Order: sequence, then structure tokens, then C-alpha cells
Amino acid sequence: MKILIVDDEEMIRGVLREYVEFEGNEAYEAADGMEAVKLCRENDYDLILMDVMMPHLDGFSAVKEIKKSKDVPVIMLSARGEEYDKLFAFEIGVDDYVTKPFSPKEVMARINAVTKRHTTKKTAGEVFKFEGLEVDMVGRNVYVDGEKAELTPKEYELLFYLVRNKGIALTREKLLYDVWGFDFYGDDRTVDTHIKMLRSNLKDYRKFIITLRGLGYKFEE
Repeated sequence: MKILIVDDEEMIRGVLREYVEFEGNEAYEAADGMEAVKLCRENDYDLILMDVMMPHLDGFSAVKEIKKSKDVPVIMLSARGEEYDKLFAFEIGVDDYVTKPFSPKEVMARINAVTKRHTTKKTAGEVFKFEGLEVDMVGRNVYVDGEKAELTPKEYELLFYLVRNKGIALTREKLLYDVWGFDFYGDDRTVDTHIKMLRSNLKDYRKFIITLRGLGYKFEE
């Protein structure tokens, strides 16, 4: 697996590189967001470890630029642990968020978990159709009555998860754990807010997302 490590601190890059290569992966380095974007334009990576606060171009801006052309999983590494930073990261398509200081072993565990989730997404190649709603897992496209819906990255993830678990009652806690990540410190309002936005984008087909009062949600035809 080819992993790009992006951090302006050489010592952190070195430690992470050592662990990444010890696990049998190829490690590549970038010292700032601008260099990371340039490398991603020229090469393909299986995963990116991205610091947030860097010179020239910060990690958030770099991720947004990379995500325009590459569907690559990203784990953010940041000294900023505030909830709004994590929320913003997940909104722009980040797969996990690790707060500094961190254990390299923990980062490797996160890498394995994110890679497993991403591989599962790629292999779930079916196109699901529910009346006029079409959900394409691999193409990451959603069509409402033949018109492409414009969803945020997290809305896509939430809808795909609901569809994969069609007919199953899902608690808000499980949705937070599986869609946002096990260390996300948000609350039920995070799920409810995204469900509300998702329903709005699905228009008439919002009816498929059923509210289970006091519990959570489920997708049901």
C-alpha cells in the first residue's frame, strides 16, 4: 500500500514513515499542503496522513483540492481537537481524525480500519434503485428522478450506509460510530442534522428514511 505522509515536522514524518514501512507499506513524504497536492496530481496513493496546520497550504485546503480529482482515503492529524474542526474535516470527506499527541501504533490501527472500510466501499459495486431514486455505490452518484443529486461527502456516506443496511434499525450511536468514526465526539444532533439535509436532497424519496422515535433511523422501501 502506498501511503503519503504530509506534515511540516520532519520528526513526525520520520516516526510515521518507520511504522508505515515496518507494516510492509511504501511511504512517501510531503512537508506542506501545496507539495501534497502536487504529488497527488502526479501519483496515486492508497491513503494520505494529513496534518492540519502547515505553511503555504493548510491540510483542510489541501484535502479539498485533492478530493476534486482523487477518491483517496484521508486521515487528518491535528493538535486541534475542537468539535467544529472535526465536523469540518468530515464534511470535506476526511475518513478519520486523530488528535495530537498520538501513538504511532494507534495511527496504524486507524489506517487499517479506514483501508478496510474503503475496500468494502469499492467492492460494493451494486447500483440500487428505489422507484425514482438510484444509488450508485462505486460511482458515488445519487440520482433523483434521473437528475444527479449534489450531496456533501458525509451525506453520501450516510445514505450509502443506510442503503447497505436496508431494513435494519440503526441507532444514532451506531451511525456516529460507523459513519463518522469511533473517536468522533459529536452527539445525536450531528446525525439528525445530516439526516435532515439528506432528506431535503432526496425530495419525494425522503420517505425511504424512516425515523424510529427515541432510537434512530432505518432505510425501508
